[in-house]
Amino acid sequence: MAARGKLTRGPWIALGCECLGLGTIGVVLPILPTVPFYMATVFCFAKGSERLHDWFTGTSLYEKLLEGFVSRGAMTMSDKLRVVGTVTLVMGIGFALMSKVPVGRAILAVVWVCHLLYFFLRVQTLPEGQTPEGE
Repeated sequence: MAARGKLTRGPWIALGCECLGLGTIGVVLPILPTVPFYMATVFCFAKGSERLHDWFTGTSLYEKLLEGFVSRGAMTMSDKLRVVGTVTLVMGIGFALMSKVPVGRAILAVVWVCHLLYFFLRVQTLPEGQTPEGE
């Protein structure tokens, strides 16, 4: 039974590492969405390794980007603006660099609009100063 546990944990750990890498690349590369990859990282690490899960949930990236969202499905408006502002800045740079790739620009524009719609219409807004746990 212990061997079966190791066999099922390994793929979760590998997938978690892959999602972590893609999410981290997404911080710089605007076409990759950071938050969903980090959410997948948390899920995969929880399935594969308690130690890796605890490590990732203790990082500042997790605390800044996901903690409130994961615990309550909500963010303060300032957190939303920070995430959307960062996405807008990075995507704007990508948009400017794709002046000769109109299809790339169109894809970036659609992804940007989807980010806006998701964060402002789907993610609940917490009052400023309220912690994600409601304390």
